[in-house]
Amino acid sequence: CQCWEDAHGSNTIVKFADDTTVIGLISDNDESAYREEVQHLAVWCADNNLPLNTKKTKELIVDFRKKTGTHIPIHINGTVVERVASFKFLGVHISGDLSWTLNTSSLLKKAHQRPFSLRRLKKAHLSPQILENFYRCTIESILTNCISVWYGSCSVADRKSLQRVVKTAQRITGSSFPTIVAVRSKRCPRRARSIEKDSSHPSHILFALLLSGRRYRVLRSRTSRFRNRNSAPPEL
Repeated sequence: CQCWEDAHGSNTIVKFADDTTVIGLISDNDESAYREEVQHLAVWCADNNLPLNTKKTKELIVDFRKKTGTHIPIHINGTVVERVASFKFLGVHISGDLSWTLNTSSLLKKAHQRPFSLRRLKKAHLSPQILENFYRCTIESILTNCISVWYGSCSVADRKSLQRVVKTAQRITGSSFPTIVAVRSKRCPRRARSIEKDSSHPSHILFALLLSGRRYRVLRSRTSRFRNRNSAPPEL
């Protein structure tokens, strides 16, 4: 069977394993392209004998207009698609208001379960190298999951909560670990280089270097929301 691709330029299709996400940009309250894309997906799945689980399908609306209109529910195969305020996408919790409090809370909940094991290993007199490896594999890996995506926009309170977990691990082991900010500052340029070199990446067109070749151009925005919620582009 042929691979399904987006039929409208205002839509973006994100596919990973057996998960497919349709992202539609609605302009002037015209949802026709977005709705046609969803129906196109349903027909394609039916034609290629791929069962589409409508019960697990969710719809998330991001709308910051002062006067929001009425959004008619999406129907797939006669079933209404559930509309949610947030959903988990590839391990990251995305909220309709584009805040990262829910995502941070989820990471903290997982990370708070690990210091107990770290204390047990410390009492067993394991070497500092083993304790550091355990921290990086079981705590830092959780706290910094997809950090280049969300850390620049999370609140100050969330950042402090994440850093407190690092400080707890340092007190237990007696070692010094990189701060969450330091980890993010290291990974962002590396991720940016990877996207900039990969012309097939969906975000490749967003990365354009200045004439100096050391910094990326800031993405243009008609409002101050983007500037307020994101930090300056990282240096190469």
